[in-house]
Amino acid sequence: MDAIALGPLLIALPHLYVFVTALALLVAGALLLRLTATQHSRWFNGLLVASLLGARLGYVLLHADSYRAAPLDALRLWQPGYLPLAGLLAGAAWTLWSLRRQPRQAFVAQGLLIAAAGLWLGLMAWQPLGHEAAPQRLPAITLDDLDGNPVTLAALDGKPLLINLWASGCPACRRELPLLAEAARRDDVRVVAVNQGESLLEVARFLDRRGLDRPLTLLDPHQSLMALSHAPGLPTTLYFDADGTLLTRHVGAVGRARLETWLDR
Repeated sequence: MDAIALGPLLIALPHLYVFVTALALLVAGALLLRLTATQHSRWFNGLLVASLLGARLGYVLLHADSYRAAPLDALRLWQPGYLPLAGLLAGAAWTLWSLRRQPRQAFVAQGLLIAAAGLWLGLMAWQPLGHEAAPQRLPAITLDDLDGNPVTLAALDGKPLLINLWASGCPACRRELPLLAEAARRDDVRVVAVNQGESLLEVARFLDRRGLDRPLTLLDPHQSLMALSHAPGLPTTLYFDADGTLLTRHVGAVGRARLETWLDR
């Protein structure tokens, strides 16, 4: 599992581990740096901002072609797309500058940053909250399309298959549906949007209002595929190769750069 659900709130595990790491860094800095409360607050708050912006900028530069098509996406910090190494370097640069008159504290703070990075990597490798991995093969399940025709997912192999689990009441789902509609225009991949838990009338009305009819849309009123894929929440995206083997799973909004990276493999 790569996310946990707290009621309607879906929290990606990497983000949760970042929070835990930042909290540990905050406490360690207060105990070891021997800064005044004002100095410590200035260093730590600046560190968070610098690391966030640095990680975002690094990711945008690494995927410049994708962001060139939608440059405003780079400013939407709530969307996925951060480069941890760039964030660490930006945080280290901020630490050197903000503590430039206190070399001992600057040295200790750099050590704390490296330890925090190691803690985050350890949590990512250990995945203490992760469980119930997604099935590695395309599930053998048959669902109805909007015309009432049965569609068997296993029969859709032959080219890479992108399956998105969504619902009209999910804000992140609504934001990424236009991106999926763009991907559905490609000839080298098949895109399937599987609605979870809603009726035909609800889904049809929603798509009509949005003008989104490009992806093959299937109805899953009992959320069977969500259960089979062990998805903790919506949206969840599954990407299978042409033989029906799972390549990757992502819980939460995908983002243009990440989606294009998958499809251009």
